[in-house]
Amino acid sequence: MKITELLKKESVELDVKVSGKEAAIDRLVDLMGRGGRLLDKAAYKEEILKREAHGSTAVGEGIAIPHGKTNAVKEAGLAAIVVPEGVDYEAFDGAPVRLIFMIAAPEGGADLHLEALSKLSTLLMDPDFREDLMNAGSKEEFLKVIDDKESAGNQKKEEKETRGYRVLAVTACPTGIAHTFMAAENLEQSGKKLGIPLKAETNGAEGIGNALTRGEIEAAEGIIIAADKNVDMARFDGKRVVMATVSEGIQKGEELIKRAVSKETPVYHYSGSSSQESSESGSVGHSIYKHLMNGVSHMLPFVIGGGILIALAFLFDDYSIDPSNFGKNTPFAAYIKTIGEQAFGMMLPVLAGYIAMSIADRPGLAVGFVAGLIAKMGSTFANPAGGGVNSGFLGALLAGFIGGYIVLLLKKAFSKLPKSLEGIKPVLLYPLIGILLAAVATTFINPFVGAINDGITSLLNSMGGTSKIVLGAVVGGMMSVDMGGPVNKAAYVFGTAQLAEGNFDIMAAVMAGGMVPPIAIALCTTFFKKKFTEKERQSGLVNYIMGLSFISEGAIPFAAADPIRVIPSCMIGSAVAGALSMAFQCTLRAPHGGIFVLPTIGNPLGYLAAIVIGSVAGCGVLALLKKNLDRE
Repeated sequence: MKITELLKKESVELDVKVSGKEAAIDRLVDLMGRGGRLLDKAAYKEEILKREAHGSTAVGEGIAIPHGKTNAVKEAGLAAIVVPEGVDYEAFDGAPVRLIFMIAAPEGGADLHLEALSKLSTLLMDPDFREDLMNAGSKEEFLKVIDDKESAGNQKKEEKETRGYRVLAVTACPTGIAHTFMAAENLEQSGKKLGIPLKAETNGAEGIGNALTRGEIEAAEGIIIAADKNVDMARFDGKRVVMATVSEGIQKGEELIKRAVSKETPVYHYSGSSSQESSESGSVGHSIYKHLMNGVSHMLPFVIGGGILIALAFLFDDYSIDPSNFGKNTPFAAYIKTIGEQAFGMMLPVLAGYIAMSIADRPGLAVGFVAGLIAKMGSTFANPAGGGVNSGFLGALLAGFIGGYIVLLLKKAFSKLPKSLEGIKPVLLYPLIGILLAAVATTFINPFVGAINDGITSLLNSMGGTSKIVLGAVVGGMMSVDMGGPVNKAAYVFGTAQLAEGNFDIMAAVMAGGMVPPIAIALCTTFFKKKFTEKERQSGLVNYIMGLSFISEGAIPFAAADPIRVIPSCMIGSAVAGALSMAFQCTLRAPHGGIFVLPTIGNPLGYLAAIVIGSVAGCGVLALLKKNLDRE
């Protein structure tokens, strides 16, 4: 967004005389209103004064940039005045302010005010630019000075940043650990192979890495979105965009790049919904999967952190003091268990909230959170306070989808409202009506979902040793079917859901199954070297670390290169590990961590044995199936 696109001629005034700071603010608010940017001038001024109360927005060198983000703003904009004689604006350097830019941004919009603030601050550092603005003889000349300066700056920035990238990519997987970075690496390497320079942005667990710049996006021929959760799409409006799963980014890099530079690829148009996808990838199943994974990815830190703290509380407590209060018998154990319980208890509202947000953007977040709380409470119409039914994970999952789609329906229902009422939709209509409707719907389904949960729990509790071993083999084997893909995630989500129900043995079998594939391959590359290339043997060493860290994706390059032999071998090893974990009655309260959470695992020695035996079994089957190479 250029500054001159935000600053209208009607909102500029030169040669202004004002008596003080508030008079200057009044003049700027009036100019902002003349530009048609405001819904409520008084409310906007109140927000500006509220910001000034925290500290003057004078930035020194005779400049002030007051700014406010509020529902009183109709659309983002700027206003500017030149005060040749200067005005006392309580600047930190004590100098009178002669040049003032005011920024207005709507509450529900992006942080355009921050972007404009950053741009203005940078441009105004140039004393010659400031003087040119002060000496402008007309509004048109004032705007031209800004446009020329910004255009020159953008040209230099683009020359520096674009570096000839023809294709840009964004990769993102639900957990943001391995798939995200493997897809980015494969796409960049595939680009080099095709002679098409490519830059990949990663939306990982620690945030955005290698972020795409505005100049790079404008210069790119095509964009690849290889993601299994929602990413920021507004910036790609008007570009040719290829939508794909993160697995396709790992396995079909060259194909995606060729499509990205093809003139037949459709141009993407952003509609304001974070869940929008291109028609080529908009299957209902994939859309639902992305919404679910968005909720799961935000939920995991609460489950992992809370689960490990609860497990540590048992580790540090003294069982003999009071067996019925185990975990809270000593002050330290009670403290960390309480923290863990609070964090763990957030998992259901967070799951529902971010599913709803994935579907309906920001207005869905509060609606989903509250619906998730209603599911967690187990509220019914007969017992609104909750506790009557066990809606649990499945109830929160459904509540998230219900809340998200209710907000989408409300958006359509209110789309015909007058523009003057735009500001009340995100702060009044969506939360008020959305929360009420989603809560009612969740309360209605709670008894039915509770009956399903009770049935599943009863079934699992009634399983004997043999049945549980079979279940462990199934969920363990599922972890190796697609190494982080939908089948893997289905088993993982099932294990996580059972954590909420207090069934800790299933999660143990799931993690054991997920740790086996990389370790089995690493063992095979170590002890059967003739079956692998030098590069594969080097990669195999890294797989020891990935396997011990519960990162199944380390096996993907090997599975992609030889799926017929690698995948069945890993499935057998994972099934053995899952079955043995159940047989040894191992338990796990945290859905991640691998070998690093071993002290918190029930029967840790048995768990280690299950992983070692499963890995050796997978390695042995792979060694039997895989032939020696003709040459080293």
